[in-house]
Amino acid sequence: MENKQHYLLKLEHVSYAEKLTAQISHKLPEYPILQDISFEIYQGDRVAIIGPSGAGKSYLLRILNRLCEPTSGKIYLENREYRQIPVIELRQSVTLVGQESKLLGMSVREALSYPLVLRNLPKPQIQQRISYWMQQLHIAEDWLGRTETQLSSGQQQLINLARGLVIQPKILLLDEPTSNLDNGTSYRILEVLSQLQEKHQITILMVNHQLDIAQMFCTRLLYLQQGRLITNQTASQVNWNNLQQNLKQAEADDDFEF
Repeated sequence: MENKQHYLLKLEHVSYAEKLTAQISHKLPEYPILQDISFEIYQGDRVAIIGPSGAGKSYLLRILNRLCEPTSGKIYLENREYRQIPVIELRQSVTLVGQESKLLGMSVREALSYPLVLRNLPKPQIQQRISYWMQQLHIAEDWLGRTETQLSSGQQQLINLARGLVIQPKILLLDEPTSNLDNGTSYRILEVLSQLQEKHQITILMVNHQLDIAQMFCTRLLYLQQGRLITNQTASQVNWNNLQQNLKQAEADDDFEF
């Protein structure tokens, strides 16, 4: 990993503080959600982002998709500073698949087609892409006419993932992509994502609280705690048993403080 010549994504001292409304005074204190985050990601990396609840994992993905703007620091995509890239262009290259899987009143077919229609792809190409990813994710043909009320939570999660994959971005950001899936489906999804990375060299950053999933999937691990980057290692360097203990202790400390 370290022998790769140039980064795809780079963060330099990125922090994010959210303003909170004070209950008594007129001041607006800032709560540091992310603090001084720096790392580089290379093409084809499969990155697991791990940490206890409240560590800032999902906020990191939101910043990378420009749903939030850093309070300080800089982010680069292939030598281009994030703020110099139009948001629509950026999100075609860096696509976020969040935990919410709402279809916004659309059918599955419409939801899968929509991002490709926005890119002015011809109808045959749109259909080809949808069919390809449906096959890869084992999505049944008869789902296409369904709305979200006719899908289980696990089925919605698969459609949500397919919506990100049809765009075929350079970087895919996944926020707990297996949270509503059974083990068998989760492992199949990881297999598909691994094949995607190998075939298309798409880079994947995945937030996941399941260490067994992370260990199976990732080539690099980022461990966050209290908004700080504690560990940035290749998977082969990680002591997974120690990490499990650290994670349990951090969760226990957070519960005690609450």
